[in-house]
Amino acid sequence: MSGGVLKQQPKTVLPGSTIGILGGGQLGRMMANAGSAMGYRFVAMDPTPDAPAGQVAEQITAAYDDREAARELAKRSDVITYEFENVDASVAAMLMAESYVPQGSELLYATQHRLREKRAIEAAGVRVAPYSEIRSVDELREAVKRFGTPCVLKTATGGYDGKGQWVIRGEEEIPEAYETLARAGVQLVLEQFIRFEKELSVIAARNPQGEIKAFPVAENIHVDNILHLSIVPARIGETVQREAERLAIRIAEGLGVVGLIAVELFYTASGELFVNELAPRPHNSGHYTMEACRTSQFEQHVRAVCGLPLGDTALMSPVVMVNVLGQHLEPLLARMAGRDEAAERFGAAPKVHLYGKKDAVEKRKMGHVNVLASHIDAALGWIEETTIWKV
Repeated sequence: MSGGVLKQQPKTVLPGSTIGILGGGQLGRMMANAGSAMGYRFVAMDPTPDAPAGQVAEQITAAYDDREAARELAKRSDVITYEFENVDASVAAMLMAESYVPQGSELLYATQHRLREKRAIEAAGVRVAPYSEIRSVDELREAVKRFGTPCVLKTATGGYDGKGQWVIRGEEEIPEAYETLARAGVQLVLEQFIRFEKELSVIAARNPQGEIKAFPVAENIHVDNILHLSIVPARIGETVQREAERLAIRIAEGLGVVGLIAVELFYTASGELFVNELAPRPHNSGHYTMEACRTSQFEQHVRAVCGLPLGDTALMSPVVMVNVLGQHLEPLLARMAGRDEAAERFGAAPKVHLYGKKDAVEKRKMGHVNVLASHIDAALGWIEETTIWKV
């Protein structure tokens, strides 16, 4: 698969050009904000009227599989990218034939399906957790026996933020787990449960000329399967940091990535690293780069898909990114209206980013805060003292 996505002749797309985005959520919004500062124009295609990206760019309001709307996007764009991987792969393939889509459609096709993704990672010479394709309840019984419990049954497509998966803790759960997830008619995969010490992620960028750069490793903490905190620098040794970055670069190179690739990893007590998932786009765990790095992940993505030299990824400040979900929005806004004595006491600088979503629904991502400080303990102290994120 190496290099397979680079079927189009690489171009340099200079500022003043228009970048089309398949998807109009918060990632597209932040991409447009970063690229607009560089002088690019943006048009996003999204089915939701007044989508987050549509508030800062032009918007074509249409379903992701609307081929005529996609052709309109192509007509109005000099280069096309995507902001989340559940974009219709056949539409992306069509656009490749009619427009300039430097990311291609093959990587999108691979990362939309857990089995294809795992095989692509293995083909790049990187380890994933042991897994097995599951086509029947009997195959599930056999695989559970082989892996032991707990183990994780997942749908091959459509899962995010913990959806589409079942942690099997005992053999008695097998029939219900299979029936619940197989009901959707999608393929299933069983993964051996990795007893990890930490969840890590690395965002790597590659441009069509083959230049690759990785951002510093983030240490991620999830609550209810939704990312809660990203801590940078990650609380791991330098050797582990270098190895995690090396694996991300190897995957970016092996899969012929153009743009960003987010590599999520498990770090075990014995010092091993296993790749959990990939995302071929800007990623929630890379939001810390917006203030803490010399180049943000969003500027880097624009640079990569436009064929520009990549920016410096050096970390300028310790930082903790904390997600703002629907239930956090009101107390955060109330806090913003007054003097922040906790920030003064901890020497922290909270940078608020809200996404312009209409309804503050519980557990829905509404924004994030990048808390800059001289040490991550100070940033964590500010988060705790606000009580906004008390579970």
